[in-house]
Amino acid sequence: MNNKSTHDRQKKDGVSTAEAIGVRIIRFISVVVDYIIMLLLLLILVYSTYSVTDTRQIYTQASYTQYEQYKPIAAEDTLSFEALMDINDEVFAWLTVYGTRIDYPVAHSAEDNNKYVNTDITGQYSLAGSIYLASRNSRDFSDFNSIIYGHHMDEGAMFGDLDKFKEEDFFQSRRYGNLYFAEKDHGIEFFAYLSADAYDWNIYNPGIKGSDEDKRAYIMYLLDIATYTRDIDVTAEDKIILLSTCASERTNGRDILVGKLSDEVFLDSFEEEQKEDGGVWRMVDSQGIREWAGELTSWGWVTVLLTVILILIVLILIESLYSKKKIKRRKRDEK
Repeated sequence: MNNKSTHDRQKKDGVSTAEAIGVRIIRFISVVVDYIIMLLLLLILVYSTYSVTDTRQIYTQASYTQYEQYKPIAAEDTLSFEALMDINDEVFAWLTVYGTRIDYPVAHSAEDNNKYVNTDITGQYSLAGSIYLASRNSRDFSDFNSIIYGHHMDEGAMFGDLDKFKEEDFFQSRRYGNLYFAEKDHGIEFFAYLSADAYDWNIYNPGIKGSDEDKRAYIMYLLDIATYTRDIDVTAEDKIILLSTCASERTNGRDILVGKLSDEVFLDSFEEEQKEDGGVWRMVDSQGIREWAGELTSWGWVTVLLTVILILIVLILIESLYSKKKIKRRKRDEK
């Protein structure tokens, strides 16, 4: 009996030891898995934060506010437009579309029409690129039709506000702009908005040199395919300005705002409203409130939400690990 009891006890002790070892292994694996998950979540959090920061930096660099200091205005406490031209001698003009965030210097490369697609106004590489005049056009805007390009970006950066002209109220309430070049301001009166194809060479043919009949045909073509038009007198003797950017709806789609260059400088009524509001920009169109509330892009909001969720999960894991350690310490103390 004694031998049997001893054998049974040894067997039981062996089973207990094996179970204890198994429990310890499971706990160890559980802790390792918890730490791995926490590490992965932290890496995702870091990457998400980096992505948001990197995207934010791109839009910050593309914002018109980055260039306000160079705008050709009579102010002693700002850098001059000439200072910007000294940095990059391909900068030659300044474009403003009243009632939008289009308020940028304009560059021109006579040799490479794509140079400023990924080059900022100072000549440095940039995903946001610059606002630039077609290489085939003349810098003095003496051509019958001049095409100015810019990226379509969220938050109204570069030519991101052009697609808003597809709303009739927005188009009708924003009639004028300004183009500074050759040390002089010139007015722009916009008379058409159209949604076109990037490969429509009837439009993308800068510097038409043909007869007056060819120029009138060009104007009629723009008006025929336009989404909205404004009834103003446009002739073959006028200088036409086209602002072109990519459309978000179609791969080869383009949003184009068309205006007539004028020696008359038009009043910026939106600037007056801004002054009356104590320097706070006030949109008067139906989309104004949505724009103000939607400064972040859709992807930006998703990223922020995911970041918050990840932070909560990491905190829960940390609390779980801390609780497990407290339980272990309590059990040790009880023994």
